[in-house]
Formats: sequence, C-alpha cells, structure tokens
Amino acid sequence: MTSRVIRLLPTAYLVALDVAAAAVVTMLYLHFAQVSTAPLWLGYPLAFLVGAPLAVRRKWPLPVLAVVLTAQNAGTVADITLEMYTPSAFALYMVGVEVPRRRSVAALAVSLATAAVALFIGQPWPDDIGLALAVALVLASSWMLGRTVRLRRAYDARTAVEEASRAVARERLRIARELHDVVAHSLSVIAVKAGVANHVEDAAVAREALGVIERTSRGTLVEMRRLLGVLRDEGGEAELAPLPGLADLPDLAASAALAGVEVSLRVSGGDVPDGVGLAVYRIVQESVTNVVKHAAPARCEVAVAVEAESVRVEVTDDGPGGRSLPGGDGHGLAGMRERVDLYGGTLTTGPAHAGGFRVLAEVPFT
Repeated sequence: MTSRVIRLLPTAYLVALDVAAAAVVTMLYLHFAQVSTAPLWLGYPLAFLVGAPLAVRRKWPLPVLAVVLTAQNAGTVADITLEMYTPSAFALYMVGVEVPRRRSVAALAVSLATAAVALFIGQPWPDDIGLALAVALVLASSWMLGRTVRLRRAYDARTAVEEASRAVARERLRIARELHDVVAHSLSVIAVKAGVANHVEDAAVAREALGVIERTSRGTLVEMRRLLGVLRDEGGEAELAPLPGLADLPDLAASAALAGVEVSLRVSGGDVPDGVGLAVYRIVQESVTNVVKHAAPARCEVAVAVEAESVRVEVTDDGPGGRSLPGGDGHGLAGMRERVDLYGGTLTTGPAHAGGFRVLAEVPFT
C-alpha cells in the first residue's frame, strides 16, 4: 500500500498544480470581465470556461484545448482581455505531450488560425498584426516544448526497453556458460567412470563406477533443470536454489575423487560476495575438470585464500606436464578468463615448476 501511494505522489502533485493554475486563470479572467465593457453575463461564463477546464488538461487534452481556445477567442472578440493566450498555450502544451503527431499538428494549426481570426476581428489594424505574431509565437513555443517532452519520453522508454533486452541477453549468456561448466564437469566424471566400468572385470568395481555415474548424472540433471527453468520463466518467478560458492567446494572435491582425482582442498579467509564466490567455484570446477580429463588418476591441490581485497585461487596437479587446457584457448580457458576479467583480476595457466599443471587466478572484490 505504501509503495502504491509513493508511485501516485508525482501524478497527484502535477494534478494539484493544474488545479491551482485553473483557479488562478479563472480569477484573473473574472477580474478582466469586471473591468471590461462587456456584459457580466458574458464575461463570467467565459472566465470559467477559460480557466476551469485546465484542471483536467492531462486527462482530456484535446477537449480541454477546444473549450479553452474557443472561450478565449470569444473573449478576445468581445474585448474582455488582451492577454497573450497563456491559458490556450497551457492547454496546447499538454496536447503536444499526450496527443499523436498528426492530430497534435492539426490542433496547433487550428489554434493559430482561430486565434489570428479572433485578433483581427477584435483589434484595430495594424495593432492586430504584431499581437497576432506574438500570440502565434507563444502558442507554437508551448506546443514545441510539449512535443520535445513527448519525444524525450519516447526515447527514454525505448532506451529502457533496449537495456532490459540487453540485460536478458546477458543473463541468458551467463546461464549458457553455467550450463557449459556443469555439463563439462559432469560428463568428464561420467566418461572416466564409464571407461572404468567397461574395462574392469571386478563386478564390485563396475557397480561402484555405475553408482558414481548415476549420482553424477542425477545431480547434473537437477542443476540443468534449474538453469533451464530460468530461461523458460518469462516472468522471472522461478524458485532457484542458491548459486554455488566457496561453501560448495568440498562437494566438488568429493565428486572429483569419485572420478579418480584426489583433491586436497584448503580454503582460508572470510566471506566473499556471491558473484565472486560463483566465479571462484567455476574456476576451480573447470580446473579440476581439466585434471579429470587429462591427468587422472592424479593428485590435485586446490588453495583458495580470501584476502583483504581479493580472492587468490591456485590449482595444481601432479599429472603429466606440458599439456594445456581442453581445446587450447577454447571454452574452458575462455570461460575462466571471462570470469576473472569481469572483476578486473588476473589469470595464469601453464605447466607447474615441479611438473603437472597450474592454474593461478586472483579475483578482486573491492
């Protein structure tokens, strides 16, 4: 209820200004009617017709302009006022803001023409020439100001829609990368265990490998359904589990151990923002996946240190040296580098000094 009231405040404020303007114009024209030579039975109604409709100019811009302009033209012909058509300009501004271009231009043309005719009838020549030009300038300026506001609002609306579309595209790209990381890691574990089950003769070992395949595939399907649910949910109301972070690294290490890679995990320091935690998790996941694919069976050491302004991630293994990440500069390395670059960090990959492979990343979060 409170948020709805807050949203209505700007509109109520503008309507209050219109009501105040209508009251001021009405009182001004009542004064003109009193000091003019025209009969009061004509002057008073014209004063109300010129001023009162301005209170609802935002709701009915064209009808308000028609009433105000007609009454003001009648007042000019009756010599009730020589005022510069300010009420009509006030109404014409809202026509420029709210009415589509064709009808808005027609309204401006009719306003200029009828005002000129009224001035030529009500004022002696040549005074009517200068007065007509001044009134035309006031009316045209007010209309152009309204059109400028309308065009600006349309531009802002298009910009907001385009930005929302870009945000959706960025989110879908992020989800696609998440899917790549999930599927690549899980399929690597499944491929290794499927190879074990296919080549061993021990039924117990084969059953263990098939159990790992079953658990890994089930977990992957759950996460894939969660991510794909975001893509399919147009309203953004899908219920999502928390994104993985530093707290999920032990489960990742256990999953790698099932695929034949013994992971030694060390995590030190405090908490990190969720986005940084997800980036660290995916970097470790991609690095361990690389070990599973190209170095298993092997030992792998993962060290994650949360410092004052950054997170330092180091993943080393004792597998065969001289190899690179899957696909060279392919999706694995590119995905890690994009995550690090997003936070202005650094990434170094290559053979370790003591053999094996090393991935070193530093991700700042301040």
